[in-house]
Amino acid sequence: MAILWLLMALLMLSFVLLPVMRRRRGVIRQVLPGHPDAADPAAYGFVRQEELDVRLPGPDQDLLAVLELVQRTQDYRAAAQLLAGTGAEDELRWQRVQAFAGAASLELRQRPGGIHETPGGQWLRVWRAEQPKDAGGAAVHAEFLVQQAWRTATPGTEDFRIIMEEAREACAQAALLAPGDPVPYVMELSIARGLAYPRAEFEQLWLKIIDRAPQHMGAHLAALHYWCEKWHGSREQAYSFAEAAAARAPEGSLLAALPLFAVFEHLPEVTTVRSFFQSEVITKAIHGALHAVHSARPDDPTLPHVRHLLLFFLVRAERWAEAMEQLIHIDGHVGALPWTLSTDPAAEFAVARALAVAGYEANGGSPAGLPG
Repeated sequence: MAILWLLMALLMLSFVLLPVMRRRRGVIRQVLPGHPDAADPAAYGFVRQEELDVRLPGPDQDLLAVLELVQRTQDYRAAAQLLAGTGAEDELRWQRVQAFAGAASLELRQRPGGIHETPGGQWLRVWRAEQPKDAGGAAVHAEFLVQQAWRTATPGTEDFRIIMEEAREACAQAALLAPGDPVPYVMELSIARGLAYPRAEFEQLWLKIIDRAPQHMGAHLAALHYWCEKWHGSREQAYSFAEAAAARAPEGSLLAALPLFAVFEHLPEVTTVRSFFQSEVITKAIHGALHAVHSARPDDPTLPHVRHLLLFFLVRAERWAEAMEQLIHIDGHVGALPWTLSTDPAAEFAVARALAVAGYEANGGSPAGLPG
């Protein structure tokens, strides 16, 4: 009987010690929320999942303030002023054009209009009617049409082609109103992908962008899609495009991170090998992106895009401390790849964040060990 009690005591002791021992060995266990060993992102000051902002990849308080004002008052003038004050070659201009167009598109989807209801996004239509020569309004309208094509029609259908052709004409009008602005041509890259421009025509479009903004990260990301295997290129062509851009990127340019985006675009749907994300190709791309992040300007508007994708790869490569470093900078905003591919970007991000915290703590990390 004594032996039986001894065995039971040892068994109970193993249940107590096992979580500690496994954490010390760097093993992550899945436990229920509220369990003493459960990772708690709140301990690091991270934003609650329901408060994550899915609209932007990172903070842009001026844009958010103007968006709120425009949507509340349905008066476009604040948006026109903000874009007029944003430099043509500034990556921020491209992001702000996308944000305004996306807001109008979302409004229209939520309120399509009817006999007794004004359709959503009316402020954009008024903007174009009252200021037809305004370059900012023309750019937002063109991007609105591009987003409408991708959201409301299927590539290859007649409806899709009709909307894209209208968007193409709108891009041409926007380009005429702002000859030095690369944004209208960056928008056309999405049209080129959707309408399957021939290579020669695509290259001509690309040269127009390079002449105006050779280091434009948003343009390179848009062009990369065209060269991907699932569109009009191949894995080899996409990698070649990304690696060439990274090789000629000056110090401080985030183009050095472009190969990581090429790798992401060609990930297999199912990965069964645990070490896949620690392979040479992915490790090299991660290192390039980390170098780009560390040497980039802290206020580079495309920096959050790179950090979000880095978080995705670093978590899967089980590089927990480096993943936590990215989280410190981007937590609170989830409007970027890869989260935006999900129907619930906030939930997708929250899972990656919880894994990062759990892995960090399982290897001896704590909130005190992170830089402030």
